[in-house]
Amino acid sequence: MSSTPSNLSAESLRSFITRSFLACGFPEHNARVAADLMTQADLNGQDGHGVFRLPQYVNRILSGGMNVDPKFKVIEERTATALIDGDNGLGHLVMHHATQMAMNKAETTGISWVGARHSNHAGPASLYAMMPLKKDMIGIYVAVGSANHLPPWGGTEMLLSTNPIAIAVPSGQNPPIVLDMATTVAAYGKVKTAAQRGETIPEGWMIDKQGTPLTDPTRASEGFLLPIGGPKGYGLALIFGILAGTLNGAAFGQDVIDFNADSKTTTNTGHFIIALDIKAFTDPSKFRADIDRVWGEMKSSPKLPGVDEIRLPGERLARIKGERSASGIPVAPALKAQLDKLAERLGIAPL
Repeated sequence: MSSTPSNLSAESLRSFITRSFLACGFPEHNARVAADLMTQADLNGQDGHGVFRLPQYVNRILSGGMNVDPKFKVIEERTATALIDGDNGLGHLVMHHATQMAMNKAETTGISWVGARHSNHAGPASLYAMMPLKKDMIGIYVAVGSANHLPPWGGTEMLLSTNPIAIAVPSGQNPPIVLDMATTVAAYGKVKTAAQRGETIPEGWMIDKQGTPLTDPTRASEGFLLPIGGPKGYGLALIFGILAGTLNGAAFGQDVIDFNADSKTTTNTGHFIIALDIKAFTDPSKFRADIDRVWGEMKSSPKLPGVDEIRLPGERLARIKGERSASGIPVAPALKAQLDKLAERLGIAPL
């Protein structure tokens, strides 16, 4: 098998994902929303969260572990807040709905917070943090990860997940500033993609239960991810898990289902989205100009020896999106073969 990735257009990828979900029984609107969000992940260079996840989602759907036509329900609601039940739907659909609700509320209240429970894996955090940008809003998204890969600091029992956060801030002449990070040194999706590609992972991402560095991603089940900043990353993972999980009545700690190993049990994944209307604080045009000034200050600041460029969060995402929009999305041969098998299983046209 060739090791050269195939470059596929965003439209061909979007169409394939849509066909796959339709074949699983999704209503057409839901299939298109989910496919668009997953394709955006691949366009943004977030390869561990785009079409790479499709076989896993389909397997969970066909195993009866996910609802193909969820009916979202508001559990609690006030003027600026809400808690919704995702009815065990695909996380992309749940959070698309929650984010739209948050933006609508923020237009009146200036800031809103919408939590969700009984959801599923929703792809990369930045997808939802960036949605409010189009309405001159700042987006903040946090989720409980869909499998535990992190013990409490100093422990060995994996009670925490990567519990990511994303914050998106609009700018004027530059790309938006987009922080999208796990509370672990690396997201587990990067470990999975490395394993599929036959690559090793850097020292410092994982250790085994004896504290020895683990660099073979196929042995990931023998160890755990390391938190960013040692105990500080553990603290963030804990607090984010409480806010996105416990507060919402969603799974956290020992209740988290490993969706990598279990395709049938309901995961009850929790998330929340905050939408902050810039107009509640200042004129959006002025704010964007001020963020451009921040860009300039950061980019032009003195560099350490050997450093070619100072980058801002979101700069690489914008560059990769531009490149992939023009030349296509690279799909590794191993993933392409997996997607071909999926097409055969579902009885649909392959990529």
